[in-house]
This record gives sequence, C-alpha cells and structure tokens, in this order.
Amino acid sequence: MTIEIRGLGPGDVDWLVAQHGALYARDEGFDETFPVLVRSILEAFEAGHDPARERAFIAWREGQRLGSIFCVSAGADVAKLRLFLLVPEARGHGLGRRLLSDCMAFARQAGYRRMGLWTHKSHRAACALYASAGWRLVRSEPVRSFGVDLVEQAWEIDL
Repeated sequence: MTIEIRGLGPGDVDWLVAQHGALYARDEGFDETFPVLVRSILEAFEAGHDPARERAFIAWREGQRLGSIFCVSAGADVAKLRLFLLVPEARGHGLGRRLLSDCMAFARQAGYRRMGLWTHKSHRAACALYASAGWRLVRSEPVRSFGVDLVEQAWEIDL
C-alpha cells in the first residue's frame, strides 16, 4: 500500500485535535486541556506559518489519515518539531521514521541549523526513534500537566 504525505488540508485540524485528544486520554490519562492546546497550535500554524520555513506533513493511505509531523520556526536558525502522531494501526511499519526523516530534511533545506522538540518520557517508542536518529536528550524534569504527573523532556539535534 502506498502512503502519501500531504500538507495540511481540509478537515485535518479537527482530525488532529480529535486524535490527539482521544489517544492521549486513552494511553496517558490526559485531560481535556490537551486537545485545547493542540487546537491552539494548529490554529496558529494555519493563521500565519511561512511555507518556505514551516510545513505540515500528514500521512494518508487509501483515503485515511495515519499521522502527522510539523516543522515550525523557533528562531532564525532553529526549527521545532511539533505534533508528531501516528494512529496505533500505523505504528511499527517505519512510517514514524519516514515522517521524522522528511521533517528533518525539510528543516535542513529551509536553512535551519538545529532542531528541537518537547515530549514526555512515557513516549518510549518516539524517544527511541529520536535517539536512533541522532537526537540528544537535553532536559528531563517531572511536571504536572494535562491532569497527570509526567516527566517532560527536551531533545535537540544539529542539522
């Protein structure tokens, strides 16, 4: 089956908010404040992203969305990876690695010299993927967010 990577299109914002809300509530116990944050990130992206330096990557197969990853500016030469998500049935088949690779390649092409991201320690598969791609864990600290106790992490990579 062919997987197509598209930019942000009609219906994607609502789908991404719903998927993030449902999957993180089910898997992590996150409360209703999480999808509100996701919507605010997506609305800001839609309202004012620079297409030359910021991009959404939405994975599709046979008319169904499978996941996303975003590259946004965090400064003149620093990109930020955001909203990396795969639906459960798309995991374990190399799609996450492909999305991460495509996002990092775009960041390099756009002229960024470094990339960062924010995640949680409980996202073990994603953290293992970041480490295998050369990312460095630069900060890890306990926090209370989205109604649960978490270990928040920051990762970086030189591009």
